[in-house]
Amino acid sequence: MNVGIEAINAYVGQTFLDVRTLFEARGLDLARFDNLMMEKKAVGLPCEDPVTNAVNAAKPIIDQLSEADKNSIELLITATESGLDFGKSLSTYIHDYLGLSRQCRLFEVKQACYAGTAGLQMAVNYVAAQPFANTKALVIATDAARSTSKETYAEPSMGIGAVAMLVSRQPDIMALDLGATGLYSYEVMDTCRPQPNVELGDPDLSLLSYLDCLEGAYQAYQDRVDGVDVQHTFDYMAFHTPFAGMVKGAHRKLLRSVKKLPPPDIEADFQARLGPSLSYCVQVGNIYSATVHLALCSLIDNADIDRPKRVGLFSYGSGCASEFYSGVVTPTAKEKLGRMGIAQRLAQRHELSMTEYDHLLDLNDAWLFGIQDKTVEINGYAGIYDRQFAGRGLLVLNKVEGFHRVYEWS
Repeated sequence: MNVGIEAINAYVGQTFLDVRTLFEARGLDLARFDNLMMEKKAVGLPCEDPVTNAVNAAKPIIDQLSEADKNSIELLITATESGLDFGKSLSTYIHDYLGLSRQCRLFEVKQACYAGTAGLQMAVNYVAAQPFANTKALVIATDAARSTSKETYAEPSMGIGAVAMLVSRQPDIMALDLGATGLYSYEVMDTCRPQPNVELGDPDLSLLSYLDCLEGAYQAYQDRVDGVDVQHTFDYMAFHTPFAGMVKGAHRKLLRSVKKLPPPDIEADFQARLGPSLSYCVQVGNIYSATVHLALCSLIDNADIDRPKRVGLFSYGSGCASEFYSGVVTPTAKEKLGRMGIAQRLAQRHELSMTEYDHLLDLNDAWLFGIQDKTVEINGYAGIYDRQFAGRGLLVLNKVEGFHRVYEWS
């Protein structure tokens, strides 16, 4: 049985800041800039939140479905570490604004940056288990940086965005290799969000945990799947990408450990098999639970897929949980995703000056978790709103009344 991703789309925000500009303005050590391998970071506005990001990622997929196919979505999973309520999940708002059937199971999952993969695997197994061939599920990973900490090396990589995936038995984007998966998880305090506007972490511990989990998850995959060779089984690879430099280091360690390759061969392998997956990530930043799937979008749009190609994926979430899994993409995936125009939307974003960026950070501070009554005022960024939102039919936050969030179409 073929089950996997039928359609996929990413919402990459409407504004960005050049990462080198941020380094220079914050007085960060430029010697570390090249190792980060980041170019731009997506920045959210007060009228955006994880709900708007999710709906704006999913709506182009939903709009292409017939009414019958839309009504066949009977599972909606949201994955996030940027929740807006301790009890009410983002999926309730998303379900409403996407106009999905009421005969639908909906809920939210949280496990740092791994949650999107958890949701995808749950959806794939749900669809595979159903007696009805037309059953579909919608998984949306949506996140936004909440930290207001400045002058730290975490700030340049923090982004906003979402990736929506429609799961079915028509896996035009990627058919998952069912059962071919390696799991590796344990408790570690590498990063956390103990308060709505605080993201804490030990960067060295986080890096070591990521490296350990990649090797452990791949070994678990190898133990389960006969004849696997990390260099030859997978035509391409896509990893969770908090920043591209971390992916490069992890790939280098894995190939040194498993294949004992010399540095020039490792570099060539990185450029050939992982390079295409990084193009979008270096322009958006870490969008947490959605990042590995943004890497998959980048891979499909930028790789040479002239025949069925197997992709090895590594998903990591702090705390920590990880998984190495795989699937097959075809030329159909490239054609279908290309119609979503992710590269064009990246190019159409508004570039912020440092003054605009710092102003938006101050405005966003007023829109953290737990708002009871508040109306969005666009006066502080009206020019940006008029260029990027007005008349485009994007979902935006309008107000909060009695803790209930009210949205509208721009």
